[in-house]
Amino acid sequence: MKVRIKFAKQGAMKFVGHLDIMRYFQKVMRRSDVDIAYSEGFSPHQKMSFAAPLGVGLTSRGEYFDIEVNSTESSKEMLRRMNETMVEGMEVIRYRLLPEDSKNAMSIVSEADYLVNFRKGKEPCSDLKNQFEQFMAQEQIEILKATKKSEVVVDIRPLIRSFEVRNDGIFLKLATGSENNLKPELVVDAFCEYLSVQRKPFDLLTERLELYGKNENGDPIPLEDFGVDLD
Repeated sequence: MKVRIKFAKQGAMKFVGHLDIMRYFQKVMRRSDVDIAYSEGFSPHQKMSFAAPLGVGLTSRGEYFDIEVNSTESSKEMLRRMNETMVEGMEVIRYRLLPEDSKNAMSIVSEADYLVNFRKGKEPCSDLKNQFEQFMAQEQIEILKATKKSEVVVDIRPLIRSFEVRNDGIFLKLATGSENNLKPELVVDAFCEYLSVQRKPFDLLTERLELYGKNENGDPIPLEDFGVDLD
C-alpha cells in the first residue's frame, strides 16, 4: 500500500537540512510502529520518497513524502502515533492512502506556493505593492543563474505562475520540480536588482505553503488530494 504524508516544519527546525529530515523520519517510522516496507537485497532500507527538498532557513506548512506500508491503521490513529514522537517544530498533518498506480510525489511536483516577508526595517522600498506589481508587469525578467558548468541568462517570468502582494507578505506560486524549478529568493533578488538595491542574506522570512501536482486534466492540485483518508 502506498501512503502520502504531509507535514509542517516550523521554528528552529528550519535550520535542519533535507538529509537530516530524511533520517529523522526514518526514526519516526520505527518509533511510531509504522509497518513500513523495506527494500530487498544486502542493505534493506525503508521505502520512502520525499517530494521536493526545502531550503535551509525556510519554514513550511506543506511538505510531503511517500512511503510503502505492509499494513496500516486509520489516518487518525497513524497521525496520533507519529505526532507523539515529533520534536517541537515538526507536525504530521495528513496521512492518506494513494491508488496503487500512483506516481511518487517527487516525480509529479509541478508548482509550489510561497509567502515571502521582509524583516521589519529591511523592506527594499516604501511602496512594496505598487513597485512589485510594476516589476511583475515586465514581459521578461532575466536573471543570471548558476549551473554545474557555467552561468546562463534565464527568463524567470514564465515560471512565476501567479503573485499577490498581501498584508502578510508577497504570495508567489512558482514552477517547481525536475523540469522547471524557481526558488522564491531568486524572484526577490531580481526584484531588488530592478530597484537597484542590495538584499542581505537574512532580510527574508520565507514559508512554503503548499506543493502541487497535475491531475489527469492537467490542472494543479495539492499533493494531498491524490489520496484519501483511511477510516
